[in-house]
Amino acid sequence: MPDRTMAWQVLLFVSLSSLSSVQGQIVYSVPEEMTKGSVVGNIAQDLGLDVKRLKSGKARIYTGDGTEYVELMPDKGILLIKERIDREALCGQTTPCALHFQIILENPMEFYSVTVQITDINDNAPLFPVEEMTFEISESSLLGARFTLEKAIDSDVGINGLQGYALKPSDIFELETQTHSDDTKSVVMILKRSLDREKEDGLLLLLTATDGGDPQMSGTVQIRISVLDANDNAPICSQRVYKSSVLENASKGTVLTTVHASDADEGLNGRVTYTLSKPVGDMTGLFKIDDTTGVLKLIGDTDYEKIKRYQIDVLAKDHGGHSDTCKVIIDVIDANDNSPILNVMSKSSSIPENSKSGTVVSILNMQDPDSGENGNVQCTINENMPFVLKTTSNNFYSLVTDGELDRERDSTYNISVTCSDEGVPSLSSSVTLSLQISDVNDNAPVFERSSYEASIPENNSPGLSIFTVKAMDMDFNQNARVSYMLEESSVNGVAVSSYVSVNAESGVIHAVRTFDYEQIKHFNFHVKAQDGGSPPLSTNVSVKINIQDQNDNAPQILYPVQTSGSLVAEIVPRSADVGYLVSKVVAVDVDSGQNAWLSYKLRKGSDRALFEVGAQNGEIRTIRQVTDKDAVKQKLTIVVEDNGQPSRSATVNVNVAVADSFPEILSEFTDFTHDKEYNDNLTFYLVLALAVVSFLFIVSIIAILSVKCYRWRREQMFYKSNGNLPVIPYYPPLYADVGATGTMHHLHNYEVYGTTDSRRSDVKCRRPCNESIISLDASGTLTLPHPNSEKLLMDDQVSCIAFVSH
Repeated sequence: MPDRTMAWQVLLFVSLSSLSSVQGQIVYSVPEEMTKGSVVGNIAQDLGLDVKRLKSGKARIYTGDGTEYVELMPDKGILLIKERIDREALCGQTTPCALHFQIILENPMEFYSVTVQITDINDNAPLFPVEEMTFEISESSLLGARFTLEKAIDSDVGINGLQGYALKPSDIFELETQTHSDDTKSVVMILKRSLDREKEDGLLLLLTATDGGDPQMSGTVQIRISVLDANDNAPICSQRVYKSSVLENASKGTVLTTVHASDADEGLNGRVTYTLSKPVGDMTGLFKIDDTTGVLKLIGDTDYEKIKRYQIDVLAKDHGGHSDTCKVIIDVIDANDNSPILNVMSKSSSIPENSKSGTVVSILNMQDPDSGENGNVQCTINENMPFVLKTTSNNFYSLVTDGELDRERDSTYNISVTCSDEGVPSLSSSVTLSLQISDVNDNAPVFERSSYEASIPENNSPGLSIFTVKAMDMDFNQNARVSYMLEESSVNGVAVSSYVSVNAESGVIHAVRTFDYEQIKHFNFHVKAQDGGSPPLSTNVSVKINIQDQNDNAPQILYPVQTSGSLVAEIVPRSADVGYLVSKVVAVDVDSGQNAWLSYKLRKGSDRALFEVGAQNGEIRTIRQVTDKDAVKQKLTIVVEDNGQPSRSATVNVNVAVADSFPEILSEFTDFTHDKEYNDNLTFYLVLALAVVSFLFIVSIIAILSVKCYRWRREQMFYKSNGNLPVIPYYPPLYADVGATGTMHHLHNYEVYGTTDSRRSDVKCRRPCNESIISLDASGTLTLPHPNSEKLLMDDQVSCIAFVSH
């Protein structure tokens, strides 16, 4: 292995062993010109990080200017040389020379500052800016005359930089090296032996510049001297060092300073001309000096960010070849000509709305090449946003959350970060970060109403759509997807799902069964709206369903009771006044509302001019005075209608007997059941009628007595049996006893008696004294309650006693 390679490896080992970490900053030291792939250091080990963390965090290097000399191998956690590093090209004469970059990690966001110091190697030999130096020296030059030589330039620094000069031959001139306050070296050639032009009119010298590297490197230039005739005074600069300053944005032609040198000679030998030493590097084309007046002007553009100070050597020379050198130092004053530079090192495009305060959204780097107040930068974000900028280290900012986020209020934030310097005028730059707020399930569904109420007509078909419940969820996507379901409950002991169902997607409520208003008029249940989040959120709403009545029941006649085994008639005496209450039709309708509003009409009657029916109360009354011409037998057909659409009705026949005497009633009502043809012999019929009436009268008396005895005997048996005999009252279907409800007129009372050993029943109806009812069985037999019933009928003292044969 060559000695030089071994030396650099030893230097690398020593540099790496000096690694240190100060406040999160790792410092490495490597020599320049290392080959690609050379190891800089084990960053994972030095930072105390796991290699897996480098991989999962997508570790990468951020340099700011995009130039990368070092690369990171995340799978091994080491830093390698990516590009050849030339310290002279990178830093020039600036020491120390270092690369600064950051290593960025994500999930969570972290960054570490890394500094790689580049040490110099002796890879540049000293060079002279000219190929040959020429001097014209008078033979009369005094010993000790000084001649300034062009300096050699060595791009290396430190021990590898320029160290000294050597002159050959050295018998006439000797060299003097001067070190200035800025560590630069100038070389002066001093005459130590008089010249004799007659012996030697020209000299050729070799100037060698050497550095201190190992191995040592050198550069040479020839010095050609022409010996002139006598000129014994050299120009002398009034100042050894001139100082000046210039704004970096100063216009061309700006006067910087005036250099002055004096020569004691007269005439041509005393005329001094001024020239600048050969420009080096970045000074080319920047300055110009008037060769006669010594006025130094700016002819180019200066940039404080590139070079902050210029040092210029001015040569004052007379025509006799004598010269002197002075130095001009020009300081460049910074101007606020650079806006701050914002670099987004890392950012999140989306964060959940339940992110905690202090969550890092982005890491930014700010750079301003200006200095002083021009380089002092303050960064702000737009107001009224739940974010804040925090300074993590020099020129680095973290954008973090500073408050609660709500996607339903703001789903997107455009965060404008503005950085302004303190220069006059202030310069600024900005960058806009777009941040999406992702949804979390933090909102329960909300129904459009606090409660719902709907109606459905009875006798509906199963599956009928009743109405729709609707709930909204302010969340997004799956978290806002609402489904509907019934809450478990019961109605009259039956699960509510037997009554209605709800569509899980649309919220449409359907009837499961056919409803009957007479069985259920309304019921309540709850519908739950549940979103699709995890865990899901839900809300309940109460729903009331009202059953609307339909006219599906016809009126039912309570009174008069229609039987097929007997014929009942109302008795109206011929002396009845106008408005005489003959009877009352009592009917009910199990529907409700207007479907149960009943009206009564007289459809057909024997004499329509004698009776009328109250349209609202069903009372049958006379509308005129009864006359002898009015038939004894009157048959009225009453129609009871409800108010439904369409209406339903029921019909009842009412028989009315208009008579003052029982025989008259008997003769007429016998014709109800015996329709016989009369022959031409009227006498025969009269005799027969009288015989029949007499027979019927006797039979009636016997029957009444028998009935009285039977009743007395039954009552005795009833008392002895402690009332255990069966009683069979008559009530119409679906109705309770109407005696206490007010549906039946309060003047009507019923007494029903049943026996255990007979197929006959006895019904007694009590009425006011001015009303009468008689009952004839199918055979035309008249039944009276006691022997003097005929007289009582004539006197209007008994309402009615009917004996009905079943």
